[in-house]
Amino acid sequence: MNVAVVRNRDIEGVINRFGQPCPEKYGEQTVQRVVDALSEDGHAVALLEADKNLLLELEEFMPPDAEGLPTGIVFNMAYGIQGQCRYTHVPAMLELAGVPYTGSSPLGHALALDKVITKTLIQKVGVPTPNFRVMSKPVESVEGLRFPLVVKPRHESTSYGLHLVNNLDELGAAVSSVITDYQQDALVEEYIEGREMCVSMLGNDEMEFLPLVESDFGDRKSRLITWADKLHKCAAEPEKICPAQIDENLAEQLREISLATFRACHCRDYSRVDIRIDAQGNPFVLEINSMASLGGTSSYVLAAETRGYTFASMINRILDVAHRRYFGGPAPRCTLAGNPKGALANAVGVSTMY
Repeated sequence: MNVAVVRNRDIEGVINRFGQPCPEKYGEQTVQRVVDALSEDGHAVALLEADKNLLLELEEFMPPDAEGLPTGIVFNMAYGIQGQCRYTHVPAMLELAGVPYTGSSPLGHALALDKVITKTLIQKVGVPTPNFRVMSKPVESVEGLRFPLVVKPRHESTSYGLHLVNNLDELGAAVSSVITDYQQDALVEEYIEGREMCVSMLGNDEMEFLPLVESDFGDRKSRLITWADKLHKCAAEPEKICPAQIDENLAEQLREISLATFRACHCRDYSRVDIRIDAQGNPFVLEINSMASLGGTSSYVLAAETRGYTFASMINRILDVAHRRYFGGPAPRCTLAGNPKGALANAVGVSTMY
């Protein structure tokens, strides 16, 4: 099958440089591993930039059939270039053009990327989450919230702009930093002292739960996963333990509230839910990642490999889950004679890797 791996590598393919820039992008090694995994499984693979030229290149690589139906699918790795709700931009373009793709819809990404909306939605279905407040200026009442507090941008991921504060002065400085640096409101929530778990999911109507991953902070003073931890810039990075050593009754509770979060936020295909567990064993959902990282050291990949997937089989499983959602079955393989490891995309103007 024709599969276009779509990612963001540069910021030049726009009409204007305008709006909040996206700080995230996949590393080239991870993107190449995805391309190789799909190609080796028998797909014709093109690697495309998610910019203003994307739809024209997709139309050239995977033109519709005689009945106007799709002849390919996008494996979406695009975080966006600029503006708000950046995860939604490529899915919205693909919806407009009638191109199938992996992962959540614009709605799912928008709900999951707005931490306040996520918390509001999951509270309504009975999922526990830390008490919180939204702050649009540094000096606002936080009556009813207990220090220490976690401060983070409302719409970012990867722990960008994360602060742990212990008093009103620190709170004001942290909120001011979020507003200035990220041009958005700050989410202020109670810090939950305890264990941190990741619940990774793969599927839609039928959900596969991958083994739980725990972040072990050891004797580290800071017991939060920071931006520096996620980008491997911290010497005392938390150790990931998979499968997490946890009571099965509690593990089942974590799976149940993760699935409820997935459904409440209208996510699709694959995601990861981050949960804190306090000293009394009470879980609190922090957020859901509608585009869980597929980097080689990520919690999602660790969970999949612990289950028995290889990186390649995990990637192709995600593709098949998305294809089944659209068409009722796994993506057809189209290995060409003389190319036993996969089919080569040869559309003019398409950046091809195999």
